Amino acid sequence: MSPACAEAGICLRTYRRWLQDGKVQVDHRPLCPRPEPAHKLTQEECDVILQVCNQPEYAGLPPTQIVPMLLDQGLYYASESSYYRVLRAAGQLNHRGRTQAPQKRHKPTSHTAEKANECWSWDITYLPSQTKGSYYYLYLFEDIFSRKIVGQEVYENECGTLASQLVQRCMLREQCFNQPLVLHSDNGAPMKSLTMRAKLEELGIANSYSRPRVSNDNPFSEALFRTLKYVDTWPANGFASLEEARDWVQAFVDWYNHEHKHSKINFVSPAERHAGLDIAILAHRKQVLEVAKHENPQRWSGSVRNCDPVGAVTLNPDKPENSGVERVA
Repeated sequence: MSPACAEAGICLRTYRRWLQDGKVQVDHRPLCPRPEPAHKLTQEECDVILQVCNQPEYAGLPPTQIVPMLLDQGLYYASESSYYRVLRAAGQLNHRGRTQAPQKRHKPTSHTAEKANECWSWDITYLPSQTKGSYYYLYLFEDIFSRKIVGQEVYENECGTLASQLVQRCMLREQCFNQPLVLHSDNGAPMKSLTMRAKLEELGIANSYSRPRVSNDNPFSEALFRTLKYVDTWPANGFASLEEARDWVQAFVDWYNHEHKHSKINFVSPAERHAGLDIAILAHRKQVLEVAKHENPQRWSGSVRNCDPVGAVTLNPDKPENSGVERVA
């Protein structure tokens, strides 16, 4: 009987209480008298809360704004949670104000890279010129596992044809044909152009896109663009010519791939991790730290710093508290 109760989600004592003399007894729980809480709001108090919330000066404000404003006037009727409860019971718990109400969106597509050239992220960003209103366009492809920039070009316009040619050159440079590769991007016109999609199908690349109108589904490219535009050598006055922009970007890529110690891959360079050298580099660091700790143990309160290689990298990982639907403003 215990396995059956466990399957039904009840305990054995509940089963024996419900079944007496071979008959299922009436559930008396709904019929049980339940006294009202002593601190429950009266109907008059609920009417006052509704009247206040429907006044013109408060009609566009949430209870979190209304209650402090009333406190400044020396008035207190109930807590914010009670306001919400009263409004919900009256069918008036709606989005207030002219801002866009939060929308339900399904969780983004997730991809995991366990080695280099399994998942790339790409995007296009503006590079300002010295002519007001004129820009150059940086096409940039990044490997999410190693954070290495595997391809970049600067052009004077956005075009799916240019992007399709660049992605093919990236694959030639990385020699990653005939192996699974996911290319993630947002929903821009060059990313979803017929030319680009046809090229990806020809190369055997699986395309992946961000959710429509969600700006944070392509975090690797966005973080890389922020690093690029906040580096010390960034020309605040813009680029004088296309050639100057291309030269600057190439210098940045060389620095980023080979000299920059990336915090998310335990402070090795993207090129080192891309080539699989990070394991030996981090092991050597740990050995140096262990020797230093052995020579001066009184200077160490615990173990040495973490020198473990970063494992698999996931694009848009699932959140444990996420039930499958995400709310975004």
